[in-house]
This record gives sequence, structure tokens and C-alpha cells, in this order.
Amino acid sequence: MSKTILPYYDITQDTTAIFSASHTDYYSIVWERDRIYYIQKTPMQLIKAGCLEGGADFNGRKAAVMHKTGIQSKIPIPINPNEHIYAFPTHSPTLHECSWIFYHHIKSINRHPKSHSQSIILFHHHKQLELDISYHSLEKQLQRTSYCIVRFSHHRIRSSHFE
Repeated sequence: MSKTILPYYDITQDTTAIFSASHTDYYSIVWERDRIYYIQKTPMQLIKAGCLEGGADFNGRKAAVMHKTGIQSKIPIPINPNEHIYAFPTHSPTLHECSWIFYHHIKSINRHPKSHSQSIILFHHHKQLELDISYHSLEKQLQRTSYCIVRFSHHRIRSSHFE
């Protein structure tokens, strides 16, 4: 099976995860529901471009999340809140091993049966992902992202209630 290598990728509601890759032809691996793409941009370049497409730059989104939630590290990012596209980093975004997981595709998280430093994510489309992140850390990232979603959705819910 040949790899689909693309010079660029637009984050959409189908984007499930973005992984860093060390390869001469591509720097990111993107999972969608039914496809895998190999992209010639870094995960951070894709996340930043997605934020711009969603109406604000990455640093603005990050600052807004920090302001509204108090979260200070491994900050979840509302890439495009109007499209309900939220992602969280598995590690510090400055680290090569950082992956970005898209919240609404997660069906469940589980402890790895053999390693306390790993966990397993089961996605709604039946893909499974083993990550080098503890179950506790992954659970915390899910909670942070959930809180971020609530904080960014609150205005729309409140204002639509009075229309």
C-alpha cells in the first residue's frame, strides 16, 4: 500500500490525531476516520494553520484558554470552536514526541495492560492508539479539554438561549 504524501493538510472535523514523524519526505502523520496522510509540515505548523483557519492565531487561542480555564501546561487548543474542533497535546508541544489528539473522536481511554507509562485510546471509528503517556496524564488531558470546550461553548449557549 502506497503512502499518500501531501505538501499540506487542512484540519477538518475528520482529523483524529496528528503525530510527529522523523522522515526525509514528511514531518507529520495524520489520522482521519478512514485514511492516513503523511504531511510535509510539522504537527505544530498544522495546528497553527488550523487555528488561523478557525479565526485566530495559535498564541491567541492558547492565551484565551489560559485566561478562561487557568490551565498552564499542555494546554488544549480550540482549533475551530465553531466547528467543534478541539485538540490536546500528549506532551509539551515543544517536544518531538508530542502528538495532538482530537477530543470528539475519542470513544474511551484505557490503562495499558503491561505498562503504567502507556495508555490506549479507542476512537469512535474503531482505530486504537497506544501512547507513551500514563493513563492518569491522559485522563487529565481529557478533563482539561472538556473544561475548555465548556468554557468556549458557554457564550454561544447563553446567547442562543435568549434569542
